[in-house]
Amino acid sequence: MGLLVRAMTADDCDAVAAVRIGGWRWAYAGLMPQAYLDAMSVEEDAADQRARLNGTGTTDSRVVNVVAERAGTVVGWGCLGPCRDPDVPDGAGELYALYVGPGHVSTGVGRALARTLVERAAVDGFSSLVLWVLKENDRARRFYEKAGFTPDGAEEPFDVGGALVPEVRYARSLTRAG
Repeated sequence: MGLLVRAMTADDCDAVAAVRIGGWRWAYAGLMPQAYLDAMSVEEDAADQRARLNGTGTTDSRVVNVVAERAGTVVGWGCLGPCRDPDVPDGAGELYALYVGPGHVSTGVGRALARTLVERAAVDGFSSLVLWVLKENDRARRFYEKAGFTPDGAEEPFDVGGALVPEVRYARSLTRAG
């Protein structure tokens, strides 16, 4: 079945939250405290998504949210915007999130989202794109490497429910064509 990548709307918030929480629970099992993953709430996440899209949350107008839809069902979500890291040169963007529903992993959804977001970042004038990935998430690291990202040497701990989980930063240069 065909895959459509399109701009996210407020009507997508529940589906995006389900994809994000399902993605976390699937991808991070064994890498993060299980109690933290179990406590995640689709309802709370959907409310947070709605607040950001409606402008009541804190978000930059340059933030881009896209969804991947197959047969009318949201199966993936990605988000990018200006880089938040102070040690990265001005003009860089950051891939804040890219999640695919567990039943849609390795079906091309992630590749389509990544391609769309990289192209969009280039069109929006970002000179490079960075992202953070769990150091032990080998599957995601291979995925991003195939998408043209490479580790840039930065590492930092990510506090997840009181446990420090190491992350590494990846980066790639962009051209106007992506």
